[in-house]
Amino acid sequence: MSRRALRRLRGEQRGQEPLGPGALQFGFRDDDDAEEEGPKRGPGGRRPRSPGKEGVRVNNRFELINIEDLEEGPVVNGERSDGLRTEAVVSGSKRKSQSGSAEPRKDGEVDDRTGPLEQENGLEDIDRILERIEDSSGPHHPSPPPLSSRKHVLYVEHRHLNPDTELKRYFGARAVLGEQRPRQRQRVYPKCTWLTTPKSTWPRYAKPGLSMRLLESKKGLSCFAFEHSEEYQQTQHKFLAAVESMEPNNIVVLLQTSPYHVDSLLQLSDACRFQDDQEMARDLVERALYSMECAFHPLFSLTSGTCRLDYRRPENRSFYLALYKQMSFLEKRGCPRTALEYCKLILSLEPDEDPLCMLLLVDHLALRARDYEYLIRLFQEWEAHRNLSQLPNFAFSVPLAYFLLSQQADLPEQELSSAREKASLLVRQALIMFPGVLMPLLECCSVRPDAAVACHPFFGPNSEISQPPALSQLVSLYLGRSHFLWKEPAIMSWLEENVREVLQAVDAGDPAVEECENRRKVLYQRAPRNIHRHVVLSEIKEAVAALPPDVTTQSVMGFDPLPPSDTIYSYTRPERLSPVSHGNTIALFFRSLLPSYTMEGERQEDGGAEGLDHNQGLNRLMLAVRDMMATFHFHDPEAPHEDHAEGDGEWD
Repeated sequence: MSRRALRRLRGEQRGQEPLGPGALQFGFRDDDDAEEEGPKRGPGGRRPRSPGKEGVRVNNRFELINIEDLEEGPVVNGERSDGLRTEAVVSGSKRKSQSGSAEPRKDGEVDDRTGPLEQENGLEDIDRILERIEDSSGPHHPSPPPLSSRKHVLYVEHRHLNPDTELKRYFGARAVLGEQRPRQRQRVYPKCTWLTTPKSTWPRYAKPGLSMRLLESKKGLSCFAFEHSEEYQQTQHKFLAAVESMEPNNIVVLLQTSPYHVDSLLQLSDACRFQDDQEMARDLVERALYSMECAFHPLFSLTSGTCRLDYRRPENRSFYLALYKQMSFLEKRGCPRTALEYCKLILSLEPDEDPLCMLLLVDHLALRARDYEYLIRLFQEWEAHRNLSQLPNFAFSVPLAYFLLSQQADLPEQELSSAREKASLLVRQALIMFPGVLMPLLECCSVRPDAAVACHPFFGPNSEISQPPALSQLVSLYLGRSHFLWKEPAIMSWLEENVREVLQAVDAGDPAVEECENRRKVLYQRAPRNIHRHVVLSEIKEAVAALPPDVTTQSVMGFDPLPPSDTIYSYTRPERLSPVSHGNTIALFFRSLLPSYTMEGERQEDGGAEGLDHNQGLNRLMLAVRDMMATFHFHDPEAPHEDHAEGDGEWD
């Protein structure tokens, strides 16, 4: 609390006049005194006046107290951190009667019930408040821990889901809002949403038949699932037929009748993005998010971190993918803090399975957002049961976060020194565990390594060649995404120091070197499907090139990339006519060109298996197009041709 507020509370200046009509009316003052005590002047040097009043009349001396000066600590449950309850500040527009009820007072009316006894009681209350403040403001009084330290590590804050909040912090509100501030939305939307702001250019919202239900609640967790009505299911079937036609205009026609069909919006967004129409692509993803948020269950919470969505259900996958695409747009837009909040939201929906493998991305977004404390906290809390140090991205990003934290001048010297030592220890462990990262990292940063480092067998070319393919894929993903974070000269100097210490440990025969080598051979035999799905969504060419052949030989649908093998279907697609006689023109064209191309797998005898392979024909078709474009050349008519059972192989 400032001294001026204390003086006002004690009534040492301009508070000793007797109460009465006009007793505390502001008069003329000195210029210096007026600047300190008087109200702010408006444009033209005039003081603001209340309507219908000739001057500012105060009937309660405590109305002169600056309430902002009183509220120095955070308010929690009606109390501030300094022990002063917020109810102690009495508003001047309402007076509490003796019965405890609040009675409004008309403008210009003087409260005749304010007597000497009430004034004395008010002064006694103020004195007690001052004594409590002075007792609690001692140098050894412990302050309560910050609220953020008590929140769950995956807690999501609503205000950080809005990119305008971050952009305003960078550029100011006027630069972000521009001329949109005075405008009002022309359309009325059914509810206020957190993930996106509805736009007046969007079609009028009508419930598309998408809803959410609560499956079960146990152990403090609530499992939800999106549901499709019969009308929405029919639209979904039309959408799958439009995708198989390989004609984006068919999806556009479908959106004219169903403007809030989620999968159509996501698929058309990819088509717009491939044509470099980023604005339209982002707008379509936001409309998909709005459609799904309007279908939320009343108990579904974005921020609690206790709501779960099973990725094995196709109806839930659209929400995952829409959030991921929105997060990617936010990162490219220069909003890493907002993108980090979306990343935490996706991770909180199913943190154990992590179907989109957001643990490969959360460290990058935390470093870009300069939220080093959050990355360190996540590593400390999850390392015991998730072994985050066995992922190359965490193994190198966490020591980098410690080092960048040690470069901040506003921290105590002891904390800076401790962070620097922790960073050096962790980066040496990362270099011993993943020696194949160093040389590609230096190459990406355009740094020529020392001859002693380049020629050493531990960091030489053999270290990169000998690592398992799954590990090479993780390394390529990390370097393709985060290598630019290491380009600072101070970081390179710190890395060079630790590389030399690692070489000394290797030459000295440190047993940790052999132990890490054996661990690499055991742990990284094959990457799970969620990592492959993450690599496909990331579109980082170095990582995509490292995908295994069984993934690269199948097409990836934008609305459902690499679906799980144990998918839970709530409804199946109806049986269709044979594509031999009723197929699309493109499919029949390739059937005539490629004897190995077959679509017999599309017609299923078992209705339950129909959903598993409903896009099998389209996958083979796209694979045939890819193979033809890659290996097209003239053949000898007499040359023998080898048929493939699956119809997706190569030919001579």
